[in-house]
Amino acid sequence: MAVRGAGDELRRIVHVNEEIKSVVATAFKINLMAMNAIFLAKRAGQTALGFGVLSNELRRFATDLQQQMAALREMTYGSVGTVTGMLKQTQLNRVLGRAHAEAVGVGRKLIDEFLRGHSEVMLQHEESLAALNRRLTHMIADTTQLVELGSVLARSAKIEAAYGGAFSVSLMQVSSDFERTIGEIQRSLETISKHQSQEVR
Repeated sequence: MAVRGAGDELRRIVHVNEEIKSVVATAFKINLMAMNAIFLAKRAGQTALGFGVLSNELRRFATDLQQQMAALREMTYGSVGTVTGMLKQTQLNRVLGRAHAEAVGVGRKLIDEFLRGHSEVMLQHEESLAALNRRLTHMIADTTQLVELGSVLARSAKIEAAYGGAFSVSLMQVSSDFERTIGEIQRSLETISKHQSQEVR
């Protein structure tokens, strides 16, 4: 991977990481919303029993999502470390290349050996980055499925809100907030997927 390619890869990973941070913040917000919804369902009593169950599931969903995003963030940090290592390796190879052009005899042979060793290290970095990117792509797909489940829960909560009696308007508002917030997460994941599909080959 050339320096320019490594630089592009670093920028791409940073974009992915920014979106991950946004999803983490939104997942935390859903967790708080779900706790409030559980209390509201308890106040509504028996008529909002289904809504309370779904709110509890949404809280679990938010916790699972936070864990998933933490794992994704760990992977992006690993990718940043690998790409940074590749950039340093490329700079060192340039210095060695210039020294090689000026060296003679034994000095030139030593630099040849160094360059061969550094080429192997660069290949290891590239293989490591490719493996990290494959894992990241799979994990993004898993997270997208998890968020689809959250969307289904939010829509179900909206249906249950209609049976909330005197609290139905408040419950409907809360379920609409769930739906809107999960929609934000879906858009962030689409952006993450788009950036991930642009990985430098």
